[in-house]
Amino acid sequence: MDGGRGAHVPVLLDRVVALLGPALAGRPAVVVDATLGLGGHAEALLAGHPELTLVGLDRDLEALESSRRRLADYAGRIHLVHTVYDAMPAVLSRLGYPRVDGVLLDLGVSSMQLDELRRGFTYSVDAPLDMRMDATAGPTAADIVNSYPAERLAAVLREYGEERFAARIARAIVAERGRERFAGTARLAELVKDAVPAATRRTGGHPAKRTFQALRIEVNQELASLQRVLPAAIDALAVKGRIVVLSYHSLEDRAVKRAFAARARGTTPIDLPVELPGSAPTLRLLTNGAERPSERERTTNRRATSARLRAAERVREAA
Repeated sequence: MDGGRGAHVPVLLDRVVALLGPALAGRPAVVVDATLGLGGHAEALLAGHPELTLVGLDRDLEALESSRRRLADYAGRIHLVHTVYDAMPAVLSRLGYPRVDGVLLDLGVSSMQLDELRRGFTYSVDAPLDMRMDATAGPTAADIVNSYPAERLAAVLREYGEERFAARIARAIVAERGRERFAGTARLAELVKDAVPAATRRTGGHPAKRTFQALRIEVNQELASLQRVLPAAIDALAVKGRIVVLSYHSLEDRAVKRAFAARARGTTPIDLPVELPGSAPTLRLLTNGAERPSERERTTNRRATSARLRAAERVREAA
């Protein structure tokens, strides 16, 4: 996701604009920015397409207000909604858009959320152990760390953080919280560091990186929401509409790859000589695998370091 004015530009901005452009150009099109963030991608799309209407979704109220200010010049062409992106079908129905021409999903945590230390997304400084993208609802990371049984906590770290030492870390957390509840990020990061073997600490960045990623995904139910929104977003596209997804770790990218692949291949059994009616693909892939930012962008924009982009175009209605 992006930074604000005066900060880093949105990740892969030019490529996102170029991929969505053919579906939006020269007519009154509708695009959904389902992870609005600070509005960098949205601003570029609105500026480049004078007839475009943008529906912006975000679960973070602070991000929505920042985007509302940033997009003030386009106030007559935007609908900004406080919601999780998997509520997209209900939002579009309420707004009266049965089909849209573009969908953008820029996944992961936003620059603002990372930079506001009180949100507790980073292990680099001490902050409240929160990690909620929507600060108005749901359990915090502290709630999870202090309440999950060791087995469930280990499963979260293993599945969402791909953490090799998940069971070891979970046991250490449970033992430590018995002495004192976890409230801040620094104590948890230090415990994780101490729980993994010393040899492992020498490579791969901070030892708590995977644990913090796993907790953030669990707090915000990110992968479950992504699994729901991908088919819904594809179904919302008009023919020749396009979807672009930016992901930032392998679990997200794998989900996007599978969702696109399932719609980009036909369903006729391979042993039949002719294609059955209604079995042709509904998507055409626009990217050859996952595209990565240039070395220059990865160097100048730290948010782009792990970014992967996939895009597809709707080629027909479903049967």
